[in-house]
Amino acid sequence: MNFERIKEKLNILADAAKYDVSCSSSGSDRKNKGKGLGDASKMGICHSYTEDGRCVSLLKILLTNHCIFDCAYCVTRKSNDVKRAAFKIQEVVDLTINFYRRNYIEGLFLSSGIFKSPDYTMERLIAVAKKLREEENFNGYIHLKSIPGASDELMYEAGLYADRLSVNIEVPTVSGLKLLAPDKKHEDFTKPMLKVKNELIRYKNERKIIKSTPKYAPAGQSTQMIIGATGETDKDIMFSAAYYYKKYHMKRVYYSGYVPVAEDNRLPAIGSQVPMLRENRLYQTDWLLRFYGFAVNEIVNDTHPNLDVDVDPKLSWALRNMKHFPVDINKADKRMLARVPGLGMRSVHKIINARKFRKLNWDHLKKIGVALNRAKYFMVCDSHNWERKDLDAEKIKGLILQNSSGKFRNQYSTQLALFN
Repeated sequence: MNFERIKEKLNILADAAKYDVSCSSSGSDRKNKGKGLGDASKMGICHSYTEDGRCVSLLKILLTNHCIFDCAYCVTRKSNDVKRAAFKIQEVVDLTINFYRRNYIEGLFLSSGIFKSPDYTMERLIAVAKKLREEENFNGYIHLKSIPGASDELMYEAGLYADRLSVNIEVPTVSGLKLLAPDKKHEDFTKPMLKVKNELIRYKNERKIIKSTPKYAPAGQSTQMIIGATGETDKDIMFSAAYYYKKYHMKRVYYSGYVPVAEDNRLPAIGSQVPMLRENRLYQTDWLLRFYGFAVNEIVNDTHPNLDVDVDPKLSWALRNMKHFPVDINKADKRMLARVPGLGMRSVHKIINARKFRKLNWDHLKKIGVALNRAKYFMVCDSHNWERKDLDAEKIKGLILQNSSGKFRNQYSTQLALFN
């Protein structure tokens, strides 16, 4: 083995893979029965996550950065003048096993530029996973990218060896895709998604009858959207995300701010990178849709097409809907409690459980660990010292920003440090 050449390939193909953020590793429980190498748990195999939940201990590489397509937003586009490289199948297998044995990684995230054809590329990705599972008896986490346009047969086979599959929709709208990737069709992305969704449903149904049914992509599927490469509003982005969650049963939709990689008159100018804060607001909105019972049009709509930069989406919604507040925490249902700014679902459950025994006041809330710095402006309880009824939305917003500005600056500086 030529170690210098392998190292050079690793530098090139690991660097090219950094633009893909859809690589968290939760949801799989591929157990090691004592004869294999490694395992993966439902809680995620990685011990380190970035602030927005991205896993940082996977070997994250491309099989190759050669590509037959010329997508304007992609660093591996065929017209881009970059150094090219390609791994052999066995090289990726050896790297994964050697890095795992040295405790550098706990799994593999494998993507690829599309070379020759989608099916040819997908076959090689599957070959890596198959060798790891069957020849190396590797039970660690494997995330494979689904290649747009790959056949149903290959998508089925991929799910037998991978814990998670993902095909990146890349641009949130069909019109944006036509502009920036005219060689690709929207159905090339959605066809593999539909196949994985149907196979997951079939596996769950068969599993109820036959316990020994081979696992199929136990961590589900995810996708990624590039934000800011075209002129989509936050409303366009979140409506697209909600569609993919519902239509294709996505585990996660990831939002990746556009990073200028080449000069192109269809793209924002070099140097106009999307602010990280916009990504953060989109992730916060995604969380509200999935866990807090919000509908997309409550947060972003024709009147408010973009998310508020100053405050998080939940607080922004509350300030626009003061008619629903203050909420009586001793009477409000779970849905309304979850809409109080500053109350997470854990606090909501604490309140619901505690009020079974007595009416709650401010002291009770503090004792059970409820954070009141924001919530106090939007709720009442069994106390007589609530003096915020005269405050309107603008005054409340000003007070919250004044009190949290220092904390926000510290958090934002931490995020910047993580991604630089």
